[in-house]
Amino acid sequence: MASRMQGLMHRKSLPANGGMVFVFDEDAVHCMWMKNTLIPLAVAFIDRAGTIVSISEMQPHSEQRHCAARPARYALEMNKDWFAQKGIGPGAKLRGLDRLAPR
Repeated sequence: MASRMQGLMHRKSLPANGGMVFVFDEDAVHCMWMKNTLIPLAVAFIDRAGTIVSISEMQPHSEQRHCAARPARYALEMNKDWFAQKGIGPGAKLRGLDRLAPR
């Protein structure tokens, strides 16, 4: 749980195609924030079937909550605009997430 809460806090950079996957214990409308996060990020909330339900762009040091549009099992944080640059949006499917276990 502590590593989930820390996420990408205090990092000064993230590789171009690097990111962090969050695996939640249950499907719910999960929320993320950017407290102590130094770099702008985008977060995709993904349901248990691997479908992106929503994407939010997030600014550094913000305590604004960014929440899934509907229940999600996963969240994927990437550099800001990464999803848009790749043409990935809500409704896109990701494979292999079901192999990841919650931490």
